[in-house]
Amino acid sequence: MRDIRRTQNAEGFSTYVCLVLLVANILRILFRFGRYFETALLWQSIIMIATMLIMLNLCTSVRVASEISTKRRSFTATDSKDEEIKVPKKFFLDFDWNYFWVWSRFVDYLQCVLAFTLVAAYVTYLLLESVLFVETLGFLAVFTEAMLGIPQLYCNYQNKSTEGMSIKMVLMWTSGDTFKTGYFLLTQAPMQFWICGLLQVFVDIAILSQVYYYSHYPQKPASHTTHTTSAKAL
Repeated sequence: MRDIRRTQNAEGFSTYVCLVLLVANILRILFRFGRYFETALLWQSIIMIATMLIMLNLCTSVRVASEISTKRRSFTATDSKDEEIKVPKKFFLDFDWNYFWVWSRFVDYLQCVLAFTLVAAYVTYLLLESVLFVETLGFLAVFTEAMLGIPQLYCNYQNKSTEGMSIKMVLMWTSGDTFKTGYFLLTQAPMQFWICGLLQVFVDIAILSQVYYYSHYPQKPASHTTHTTSAKAL
């Protein structure tokens, strides 16, 4: 988050990471209505949701400012100074799947999150007495969170680079997820928590492999203007 604010460049950060964490933590909170787990984990989810919304607000403002700046440079280069600079806007209420989660305003992300929360809460209310539904809800919550690294994994693959990421940093992620999974086991958290915790560790190892591979076998010249911001370095 600090790097994005400092460089005013969010190109290396996948906002789908925010989507994954928002869905995961909303589902985890709803899961608690059907099956109790520690209050510390509940607060973790609340704080994470707030953090992801702040991150989305930052990324949206940076991206829109970057698009305007690019348009302005283009108009200047073509001597079109008298023309009004317009950047196409995409809104949640347009319901255009081609622009899902790449909207032009932060309020559109809020609308989407609110709509998802209301629908998920209503379905949970209707099926709360079903053990199968509650257990499935818990699995979806932690499985979605376990997929946290997938957007960054894909982003690294697309860029053929992990510029801005270090082996030490990814090792810290892996250690943190390992300790978290151990905590789930020691506190006898629901089975879904520690199974998906192990999956998250495997994803961390895959990203660690990317950092090693792309740093030793670069696929493209290193950029001096683009700073890749990691999924977890918020």
